[in-house]
Amino acid sequence: QVRLVESGGGLVQAGGSLRLSCAALGTNALGWFRQAPGKEREFVAGISWSGGTKSYSDSVQGRFTISRDNAKNTVYLQMDSLKPEDTAVYYCAAGPFIGVNIKHYTDWGQGTQVTVSS
Repeated sequence: QVRLVESGGGLVQAGGSLRLSCAALGTNALGWFRQAPGKEREFVAGISWSGGTKSYSDSVQGRFTISRDNAKNTVYLQMDSLKPEDTAVYYCAAGPFIGVNIKHYTDWGQGTQVTVSS
């Protein structure tokens, strides 16, 4: 079992930036997902163990950047040009490979709230 702890969420105005962190010991691929009230959890971004492969959803491509520092056992999600529709609880998840389906991931963090005001 992999322990994942997210941090860095908060309240920001539209157009602003936030950086989320996920402390992740013993992980392989890591993904970021988000879930807004009344909506299903959706894939945001994923990164392989080496960091050489990255994937983004169409809704965040060009605005969000995923990266990892394996020496610090941490994965980051840099979120720029935030929009009100980015408001959600953001989760990091660990799995054997990057995938957009939540079923690909075996371990989940507790989530961190991101709120973007208009």
